[in-house]
Amino acid sequence: MKVAVEGCCHGELDKIYESISYLENKEGVKVDLLLCCGDFQAVRNEGDMKCMAVPAKYRHMQTFYKYYSGEKRAPVLTIFIGGNHEASNHLQEFPYGGWVAPNIYYLGYAGIVRFKGVRIGGVSGIFKSHDYKKGHFEFPPYSPESLRSVYHIRNIDVFKLKQIKMPIDIFMTHDWPRGIYHYGNTNQLIRQKKFLRQEVESGTLGSPAAAELLDHMQPTYWFSAHLHVKFAALMQHEAKNNAAPKITKFLSLDKCLPHRDFLQILEVADRPGSSVHLEYDPEWLAILKATDSLQKPSCNFWNPPQDNGLHTRWDFSASEEAMMEVVSDLSGDLCIPENFSLTVPAYDPSRPQPNAHPFYSTNPQTTELCATLGLTDIYILAGQSGQAYGEEGATGATEEEEDEDSTGSVDEPSEYPTDTSGLSSSYNPDEITIEDEWEEEEDEGVECAEGKGTDAVVPEGQVGSQDSDRDSSPQREMANRLILPPPCSAPESEDPLRSLRPLSLPPPSLPPPSASLSQGSSEEEGGLTPARVPKRTSGETTQGPASHTGGTPQIKRRNQSIYTAVEDEENEG
Repeated sequence: MKVAVEGCCHGELDKIYESISYLENKEGVKVDLLLCCGDFQAVRNEGDMKCMAVPAKYRHMQTFYKYYSGEKRAPVLTIFIGGNHEASNHLQEFPYGGWVAPNIYYLGYAGIVRFKGVRIGGVSGIFKSHDYKKGHFEFPPYSPESLRSVYHIRNIDVFKLKQIKMPIDIFMTHDWPRGIYHYGNTNQLIRQKKFLRQEVESGTLGSPAAAELLDHMQPTYWFSAHLHVKFAALMQHEAKNNAAPKITKFLSLDKCLPHRDFLQILEVADRPGSSVHLEYDPEWLAILKATDSLQKPSCNFWNPPQDNGLHTRWDFSASEEAMMEVVSDLSGDLCIPENFSLTVPAYDPSRPQPNAHPFYSTNPQTTELCATLGLTDIYILAGQSGQAYGEEGATGATEEEEDEDSTGSVDEPSEYPTDTSGLSSSYNPDEITIEDEWEEEEDEGVECAEGKGTDAVVPEGQVGSQDSDRDSSPQREMANRLILPPPCSAPESEDPLRSLRPLSLPPPSLPPPSASLSQGSSEEEGGLTPARVPKRTSGETTQGPASHTGGTPQIKRRNQSIYTAVEDEENEG
């Protein structure tokens, strides 16, 4: 099936769907699924904008509200995760995922679903060590601190995902897994984003939690965003249990702006005979049920149970019986019900309400799922606990502590200036930007926007025969739904690595951003290209900190206005 992958969305749904439609018409393809890797900004009204961690003057309604209100409908099934610029009061209604609009599905704090037999998982937010061990205690109205801690990844969600035993096809994170740059063209990455050099050389770029999940799950594809650059890598994992080593194809994409590599269409192998509807994943739901009692809406530190003699249970992986119980709870129907409903009024352009207060309420989708499976709505628990940042003496990390405790991701790189006067009088250490990022892109001519690099190659999915092994027994038929058959196998002659051709979109009144289609053929490429052996290509064994020339850009605590300077964006593109 054709899967469109998008980097940082920033609420630009109209432009993203228009770009997909253009590529479909130009190339004669049909996109089955859109995956968005964070900063989705599901803003329903003016109140939601006040729950985004951006300065007030950079809060824009964008176009999501049209899909929420029903004015428009997403033309392709869309699945997304959260990033670090979100309407957090909205997304918190869906701790286990749900429809934020018809045909637009949020995976929750962490989640796994199925589509056409492909297992798609993700975790929302970004990693910050000072909040990693806390529970999801945040509840609106947010304090200046909780407005940012609310989108920080928690170890409870990583612990749940580490209970997964069955293969994952696609996984999404907003920030990169730490160290993934070793498996792509690191030198080119640093040339495009010079300010990353320091963290690349110190080994602190990226999320250690994501790296832990990458090592555990070893999915076929891993998609990210956050750093606003297109980067591809091919990582070969160490062999486990005498099995052949798995390979993960990593791709990160840019933000949705003109002439930026924010969108790519890939061919992903589906499983013939599987449902064409979005489905729950039995293994994941069984894990949610098993770990439900572990969730605490507390800002105190929590350590997951381990096999150290202090816990009666530490393995919460799903047994076949537990998965069968989940299927039974759902009355044998794994299809996710299309039960979206409006919970707050949608933005009305004819009646703007700039002084509207944020709405916060429970969501009937979450209520229904919790009642069906016996889960706890942790959003309700957070509201009932009445805990706020500071009531129990817990505080966010200071600026100095964050600098000493580097957690990668360039301290939450953002296109927004770091002036937080619109939010509070206190300085926000989570919104650190590096001024040199955009200046250096202009100096370099932004070669990546031209699609000249050959490193950004993501192997495509495979197409072939299907497994038709069936059993007419109702019990066996239900059990067979728990374990997916392997994806279709490809003919040996099929090229596993195909070049990605950048496509220039036409110049309408508002120039749409650039996009690329994973489309190639042996005729255009002049024959078959042999598959390359995954290896480290960063050249780090021959290059040390003293071997490069030029000074390392200094991290600056303030940045010039990015969105207000149209000329700067054009120079970047």
